[in-house]
Amino acid sequence: MTDIYLVRHGQASFGKANYDKLSELGGQQAIWLGDYFKQRDIRFDAVYRGDMVRHRETQEGIAEGIASSQEKLPQATVDSALNEFNFQAVAKAYLIQHPQDKVADGAASSEYYRLLKKAMLAWSKDQLAHAHLDETWSEFSLRTKSVLEKMQSTNAKRILVVTSGGAIAMMLKHILGYDSSTVINMNLQIRNASFSQCFANPRGIHLNNFNSVPHLDVIDRLHAITYS
Repeated sequence: MTDIYLVRHGQASFGKANYDKLSELGGQQAIWLGDYFKQRDIRFDAVYRGDMVRHRETQEGIAEGIASSQEKLPQATVDSALNEFNFQAVAKAYLIQHPQDKVADGAASSEYYRLLKKAMLAWSKDQLAHAHLDETWSEFSLRTKSVLEKMQSTNAKRILVVTSGGAIAMMLKHILGYDSSTVINMNLQIRNASFSQCFANPRGIHLNNFNSVPHLDVIDRLHAITYS
C-alpha cells in the first residue's frame, strides 16, 4: 500500500506578469505545510513534482518546514506530466471564437474565473482549435493518468506530489470516475498548499481526504486560505 499526498502549489502571483512564481504568502503556506508534516511525523520516501517554478518553490518551502537534523525530503523526481495545463492558451483559444466574452481590464477576479470555466468546458468538449492549444483535453487526461500508474507500481510507502489544481482535479477524475464538468468545478475548489490524500496499490487508488488545509485552519492563519 502506498500513501500519496497530492499537494497543490502555494499561492501564485495572480495578476502579475509572471504567474508562475509563488507570492510571499504562497511561500509561507508551503513552509507551514512542511511544519505540519514534521509535527505529525509524516515522512516521505519519494517526492514527485512538475517542472514549473511554483512547483519547485512549493517543494522548497515544504522542505524548509520539515527540515531538521533528523529529517529531510528525498530528492524530487521532476516530471512535466505533473504540470498545469496552459490556461492562458485555453482562454485565448476560446476568446478567438467568442470575443464577446473578453474580460475588461481591471475586472474582478471572479470574472476571470467565469471566463476560464467557459473556456475549459469548451476545451473538454473538443470545441477549440487545436492549432491554438498546447494539448487537447484528452492529452491532458492521459498524461495525468500516466503519473498515477507510475505511483501504483512504486515500492515507496509514502509519496509527496507537488503539482497544480487542474492536474489534481484530473487525477481525481481517474480515481473517482466523475465527468469532465466536475473536473472543472473541482479545479476551481482546490485551495493553495492543500493536500488530497490517497491510498494506492496495484489494484487501484482510493481517495481518503480532499483539499485539506489543517496547517492553515487555525485562528491566526485563516487569512492564508486562498484559491489562486
